[in-house]
Amino acid sequence: MSKRKGIILAGGSGTRLFPVTKVISKQLLPIYDKPMIYYPLSTLMLAGIRQILIISTPQCIDQYSNLLGDGQQFGIEISYKIQKSPDGIAQAFLIAEDFLKDSPCALILGDNIFYGASLKESLLKISNKDGATIFGYRVSDPSRYGIVSFKNENVVDIVEKPVTPKSNYAVTGLYFYDNNVVNYAKELMPSNRNELEITDLNNIYLNEGNLRVKLLGSGYAWLDAGTTESMLEAASYISTIQKRQGILISSPEEVAFENSWIDKSELDKLIFSYPNNKYKDYLSQLLTSDD
Repeated sequence: MSKRKGIILAGGSGTRLFPVTKVISKQLLPIYDKPMIYYPLSTLMLAGIRQILIISTPQCIDQYSNLLGDGQQFGIEISYKIQKSPDGIAQAFLIAEDFLKDSPCALILGDNIFYGASLKESLLKISNKDGATIFGYRVSDPSRYGIVSFKNENVVDIVEKPVTPKSNYAVTGLYFYDNNVVNYAKELMPSNRNELEITDLNNIYLNEGNLRVKLLGSGYAWLDAGTTESMLEAASYISTIQKRQGILISSPEEVAFENSWIDKSELDKLIFSYPNNKYKDYLSQLLTSDD
């Protein structure tokens, strides 16, 4: 089991998706054929992470537990913690202190979707590095994002929504940190938005000379499904790729099986418990595949 632990931040009030989010958490809404949270969960699993903490609101935490349980069916361990109020992304590390117990970790935002043919290899390689690693993705409208400028893989600076961007690479919602992250998070002061900002945390690593950036090139996709428009775009993308290639993107069952975290008999038992649909049909094919 990897020493690195994972955190999925699935809190927030989902105001941009109201009124849908009045009765359900945003990260449980469907992105094509799966709950949104399956995508970040699968990303952490691809990185070899088997101990995962899901952080959500008091109103929604039971919804995640009902969906995912303790994670045993995926060969992983899932825990749950409540974020009483949305006080910034970096607050996740204070909430997760007891869970982390001085372990290195990866944090992913619950509405971020990553896909790429060599994503697993890239994540596993980065997971073995010290310090902190953020991920940069080229965007056409950099003034809307936190933008990272860099030399080789070393970060020079990060600027939120710059008027004159130094690069076209946005910082995505996936972060890898060493075991100093909780202590650094405790040093943060609330911003003008009264939040503990993830950029301020990254700047601590930057000032220590321990912040790298991994660029996700044209072979990767990064989708932020935080609005109705971006959810529709993400669903369309997932649908197109899956139909053309005959695959499932971000199926935790498949990732667990490919990682040998569950065997054929365990997968078969899991499939048997599912209702008849295309998702079940695809997983059934894994049992008979020679690949």
